[in-house]
Parts: sequence; C-alpha cells; structure tokens
Amino acid sequence: MKILSTASQLGHELANDEHVAFVPTMGALHEGHAVLIRQAAAWSGSHPHSGACIVSVFVNPTQFNDPKDFERYPKTLDQDVILSQTAGATHIYAPSVEDVYPASELTRPLSLPGVAMQPSLEDAHRPGHFEGVYRVVRRLFELVRPKTAFFGEKDWQQLQLIIAMVKHERMSIDIVPVPTVREPSGLALSSRNRFLSSKDMPKALAISQALRDSTQASNIDQAEQIMMTCLAQHGITPEYATIREAASLLIPQRDFQGPLRALIAAKVGNVRLIDNTPWGSKS
Repeated sequence: MKILSTASQLGHELANDEHVAFVPTMGALHEGHAVLIRQAAAWSGSHPHSGACIVSVFVNPTQFNDPKDFERYPKTLDQDVILSQTAGATHIYAPSVEDVYPASELTRPLSLPGVAMQPSLEDAHRPGHFEGVYRVVRRLFELVRPKTAFFGEKDWQQLQLIIAMVKHERMSIDIVPVPTVREPSGLALSSRNRFLSSKDMPKALAISQALRDSTQASNIDQAEQIMMTCLAQHGITPEYATIREAASLLIPQRDFQGPLRALIAAKVGNVRLIDNTPWGSKS
C-alpha cells in the first residue's frame, strides 16, 4: 500500500487507472470504516486489471461549526494506515489543508441541494457543516476521480447530500451506501464513541433501542412518541427524534408512499451521537 500526501502524487499514481474505488474519511478509523474499505477493495479487485482502492484521511476544518470539536477530533494516522491496509486499500491519500484547499477553492461557489438546507435536522443543529462537507467531497472527488465511492448510512443526511451533489455537479460517480455497522450492543460505531464515559455508555445504547422500538409502531406519530419516551427513560433529551422521507428528509405528507427513515441525534454526556434506521413497510 502506498501513502500519498499531495494532489500531484495522487494524479501521477492514478493516471491510467479507470477503476478507482474511493472511501473518503476523516481518520480515527474503526470497524465501520473497515467494512467500507473491504467493499471498495472487492469492487476494485473485481475488474480484469484490478483497479485502485483509495482511502483518504483528512480532518476537514470547514465542516466543524465548533473549533473545539475540530481540535479534539482524534488524529490516528498510524493506526489508520494499518487498518486500511488490512482491509484491502491500495493507497492512502493523507493531504494537508493547503493541498485540498488552495486559495481559489475556498472562494468557489456552492449550490447546496434542499436536503442540506430544509429538513431542520443536522442542517439546523450544525450550521455550516454541510457547506464544508459539500466543499471537501466535491474537491476530493475531483482529485481522486473515482468510478465509485462508498459511504456509510449512519450519516444519513450527509449520504443524501452526496447523492444529490453528484447529480447536481454531473459527476459520473456511483455512490454506494453501506448499512451502519454496530457493536454487539446495537450502538452504531462512531469515532466519537471513544469519548463516552463508562457511566454514559449504557445511556448511549438507548438511541439504537429507541430506533428499534419505533419500528413496532403502526403510524408515524406513535413511532416518534415511542422514541421520545425511550430516550427520556434514560435521561436523554434529543435534538431530534423523528420519522422523515428517506431521500428528501422532509416531514412526510399524509399521501406519501415512498421509503421512510427514523432518525435520532442526541448528546450523551458531552458526546453528540446520531443514528437512524429504515422505518415502515416501504423502507
């Protein structure tokens, strides 16, 4: 496996590769990332001439609305290299901020789709976050030029933003959603889980429990009440616990017949966690 740190190295290394699979990350990799990398490596290796499997490790400063959150985000490149190689990556791209964001890139116009601005979910609670996500993923896609890219479903609103961005920017990239990877307890794997105290860990399990319980409800109002009750029983007041249209993330209208998603965001101690699951018979 090769470690690349500049766009020029990346361009030279992939100049003749038409089957690039890409997993963009912010590092602090865990088994959830490993699942993404293994799937990407399997895709790239399935072609007659075996393509490249690229993992980017870049803590993107433009998607943090809280500078303290950016500063404490774990940087674990040595461990990330080992995990990526074991999972089948052929290259790691670990660039500097200057390499990803030359001056012209930071002033380049953005045109965010509605899924990043209207649902009042992550967009409302993390102002500026999706502008940063859009900017960095667009830039990484242009540098890596993948044929396909793999994203976890845990960051559901982000996934829908990327799908909309690729369409809006007319990029020929297949976005592959990968189901959320969970601990045996049901807790969604996250780089933030390492910050949960032993006291807060049992409370955090209420998030996945609330989502599971919601699927037993017969209607949306009942499902949302079940989630709120479950969280309250564990001393959690969520930022949101809601059922939304899966693609647009808008509040479903009475005649809506498409897939739905149950979503929760909540702070447990000082750690903000998000999770989601398909909801309803058409999900």
